[in-house]
Amino acid sequence: MKKYKVCVYAICKNEEKFVDRWFNSMKEADEIYVLDTGSIDNTVNLLNKNGVHVMQKKITPWRFDVARNESLKLLPSDTDICVCTDLDEVFEEGWRKKIEDVWEDDSTRLRYTYNWKLDENNKPVISFLYEKIHKLNGYKWIHPVHEILKYDGEEEKYVYNTSIVLNHYPDNTKSRSSYLPLLELSVKEAPEDDRNTHYLGREYMYYGKYNEAIDTLIKHLNLKTAVWKDERCASMRFIARCYKNLKRYDEARMWLDKAIKEAPYLRDPYMERALLEYDFNNWADVKKYCLEALNIKTHEKTYINEPFSWNYTVYDLLSIACFNLGEYEDSLKYVSLAIDMEPNNERLLKNYKIIKQKNDSLK
Repeated sequence: MKKYKVCVYAICKNEEKFVDRWFNSMKEADEIYVLDTGSIDNTVNLLNKNGVHVMQKKITPWRFDVARNESLKLLPSDTDICVCTDLDEVFEEGWRKKIEDVWEDDSTRLRYTYNWKLDENNKPVISFLYEKIHKLNGYKWIHPVHEILKYDGEEEKYVYNTSIVLNHYPDNTKSRSSYLPLLELSVKEAPEDDRNTHYLGREYMYYGKYNEAIDTLIKHLNLKTAVWKDERCASMRFIARCYKNLKRYDEARMWLDKAIKEAPYLRDPYMERALLEYDFNNWADVKKYCLEALNIKTHEKTYINEPFSWNYTVYDLLSIACFNLGEYEDSLKYVSLAIDMEPNNERLLKNYKIIKQKNDSLK
């Protein structure tokens, strides 16, 4: 087997609590390079202590793509495979060999498993394919935030190894306040970019700017390049959430119906509709949409994933709906399934006792 030169590169700022864990995960690489963008803690000293090649440079005005490109420039010219990670990410052991198992001389990029969110038991909650492993020449980062790799060669040749697993353990104390202005800049620079328009609409929603979110997400849906049904469905769901928060419930239902029609193979729009009807005690509709969600067995691995579509929520809602419809045996069945998935949830355990007592009293 040909041995390739594998180099990891990253950007960081004030990541001292992650350095050792990250380094131990990345040390299967031949060399590791980090661009520090202005740490005032012990990050740089710890990286140096671990033998990482560190360069310090402040990026003003701040843009993620500029920082990534500066870090990419640190790699030596004989690098065969570039591995871009962040210091809050951890590879599962053996990743280097798994890259070389599938990489060919003409490969340009590799897709692998990224667990963006994990629960307290380290079980993936949101997981999708990632593609930040690439050859050295021909790639550059674009977009001020939610940056992506752009290839200027003739044709990308992807290889896949989903057994390569990168886990994300974010620092939730860090501010993400720069994201909104950077997304606004992204859309200003590339108004026809459907991905960033979707992200901007979603960000407005997170900030409670519901009218701006609705306008931006409708703009996303009207872009010629906005053809990915999963993302279009998400924009429709987000529009519905905005209308729900504006107490315009008929419009929320209308947009959720559009979302179901757009991507009937996804659980998410059915679950959002069930959650909306739950707020109004419309138990027959809650049951209807939950059962339709359960009919979908394929879990699409994309960043669009909603945790509530695949965790205990569907059984929880069904148990409550069936109880209120007088269907106590079914209610007991569904709450038991919810507890199987969430055995330490006190509310579910209390519901089980109430439902079982009611069910037993009727026998």
